[in-house]
Amino acid sequence: MVRDERPKDLGERKTVVDRDAPMPLYHQIYLQIRDEILSGQRPYGSVLPTEQEMTELFSVSRITARRVLNELAQNNFVERRRRLGTRVIFRSPAKPIEGDINQALDSLMALGAGTTVNVVEVVKEIPSPTIASALQLKKGEPVVRAIRIRCMDGQPLGHVVSYVPARLAEHITAINLSKMPILKVLDFAGYKAERAEQTIGAILADARLSDALELEPRDALLRIGRTVYDKDEQPFLVTVANYRADKFNIRIELHGSALDD
Repeated sequence: MVRDERPKDLGERKTVVDRDAPMPLYHQIYLQIRDEILSGQRPYGSVLPTEQEMTELFSVSRITARRVLNELAQNNFVERRRRLGTRVIFRSPAKPIEGDINQALDSLMALGAGTTVNVVEVVKEIPSPTIASALQLKKGEPVVRAIRIRCMDGQPLGHVVSYVPARLAEHITAINLSKMPILKVLDFAGYKAERAEQTIGAILADARLSDALELEPRDALLRIGRTVYDKDEQPFLVTVANYRADKFNIRIELHGSALDD
């Protein structure tokens, strides 16, 4: 059953920082937003929360929020302009690598077959502006958010968060997600993946992820972000997966021109 979670004023979920960690709060927040930019969760041109919104989102002072945004600007991740807000200006220098989506889906299904999944929660909510933009939703249009912990040999391997438009809520249930990967659930519902955009990057575990994956804070993670489109070029699934770097790796076979630097 999908639990309905009331929308938050900021359109962003409350974010956890570790107030007992030796690392300053501003730097924890800076690293989190930087990782979201590098992994493509906050793409080029997207708008960051204002200073006031960030104070509420992270429960920090206005001075701390201002320092975070200024640090991001100084490192050329964002641009701050009066009355226009703070926008992401970072573009990845890497060229996109094209691949066969059927092979990619086969790999995802193989991962699902070789692991088990614990469904943490399935809720309906108003998404952040980043997720709403990725799914091409109107302001205030809800999504279903599903969180799962994928395990291997009884140990947590990955923390996986997926978002789908609320119209798909009847298919995205804890029972369905415990039996098969979300792409297979959606495929059975008539939503076939025709193409996907995927980014892969390295991040450090924050307090929330380190607890979920039984890691030390700031341990390395491999973050995979994926947006899946149907035959009409409409996005219907956004997934952000964080995998333990000590237990998970990606193997890619390259041929021909793909070997050129």
